[in-house]
Amino acid sequence: MDIMQKMREASGHVAMYYRPLDGGCARMYNEMLPVRAASVIKIPIMVEAFRQFEAGELDPGEQHVLRAEEKMPSCGALNRMHDGLEVTMRDLVELMIVLSDNTATNILIDRLGIPRVNETLAELGIKNTVLRRKLFDAAGHAAGIENTVCAKEIGILLEKMYRGELISPEASAEMLEILRNQKLNGKMPFYLKPRGIACAHKTGEDDGITHDVGIVYARKPFVLCMLSEETEVPAFERLIQEIARELADTNS
Repeated sequence: MDIMQKMREASGHVAMYYRPLDGGCARMYNEMLPVRAASVIKIPIMVEAFRQFEAGELDPGEQHVLRAEEKMPSCGALNRMHDGLEVTMRDLVELMIVLSDNTATNILIDRLGIPRVNETLAELGIKNTVLRRKLFDAAGHAAGIENTVCAKEIGILLEKMYRGELISPEASAEMLEILRNQKLNGKMPFYLKPRGIACAHKTGEDDGITHDVGIVYARKPFVLCMLSEETEVPAFERLIQEIARELADTNS
């Protein structure tokens, strides 16, 4: 497969960032293009949560009492739980990534603070990946306020995690373990999981949007970030599956 040709042929606005973690040659397509983030924005939120845990600014065991008005639609478990349920900040991070829980995400955004998430990204040299609003903020969406990510910047965060350089070696390892446990595995891991090749990754979906970003633990591990908007979703998801498989074969 000519990967770059396939990316050029894909509909809509698409981006790819591939980097072997042994220092081999990277391949990129629209790698700095900001696209609507969908659930990929949950990675920077997780990073800020671990930064605050590490700095002693937030206790991972702090309890939050779930309220009816906090429950968000779609992905996750908390919207099915009873009002008054107590969950810790660390539980919320796990739910946000492993089940892509939108209720957990918005609770964390409120607790961490949007400016704090963006300040940490800026300190890491991340400019096009920005948290601007909570999920399911209808007024913000109507006003054109969108969270954005770009493939190379998310790839940089993932590589720093892999090398133990994001927050701390311990925090990096814990974040990667959470990403490895994600339950939504129909994209990058589709052909890889049956072969025993693990992925530490995060998906994202919305109307005309499908993303998957992560680390593929082939014999030679690599970062792969694939983003799209205004695309034909089933076709781009097949492309994510196929490119992940081809790159895994290359690095086997």
